[in-house]
Amino acid sequence: MKAYELLYFVDPSANDETRAGVSARIDVAITSEGGAVDSVENWGKRKLAYEIDGLAEGDYTLINFHADPTQIAELDRVLRINDAVKRHMITRRQEQE
Repeated sequence: MKAYELLYFVDPSANDETRAGVSARIDVAITSEGGAVDSVENWGKRKLAYEIDGLAEGDYTLINFHADPTQIAELDRVLRINDAVKRHMITRRQEQE
């Protein structure tokens, strides 16, 4: 398995139930095929460089995880169809000793 990180943001006015639902769906997408979530960091509200869907700020979350490269396409699909997630980025990270 390879190490990845996922950074995404949701509308800052979204309720806690919506945020928890997004987080749970991401967790299922990662762990369903044997992946593992290493850490989850809630960065909170951050100002955007430019407006996206009429939003000037977003509520960011960073997830570090290990997964098989074939799972990344499914995770990307899950994030694209979720209306609560405004933008996301999945990148491969270097293994830390």
